[in-house]
Amino acid sequence: MDTWIIVLIVIAAIVVLAVLLVGGRRARDRKLEERRGEAHELRRGAEEQAEEAKQRETEAQEQADRARREREAAEARSQRADELDPDVDT
Repeated sequence: MDTWIIVLIVIAAIVVLAVLLVGGRRARDRKLEERRGEAHELRRGAEEQAEEAKQRETEAQEQADRARREREAAEARSQRADELDPDVDT
């Protein structure tokens, strides 16, 4: 086989390998970018969920405080009623 054919085959093999390397890197980069996008969406969803949970916690705490105040008021009224009722020994 002539030398120039061998050189041509070697050059063609190098070009094919280079194309495969570049294609592989691009595919890997695309996959990494997709994973970054998916992670970003998950983080955004987690942040929204955490914010909603915090808001519900705040609302629940406010409701618990309101219920405590109402219970205290009811107990005070009951105590006042006991003080006024002549049939209740205090």
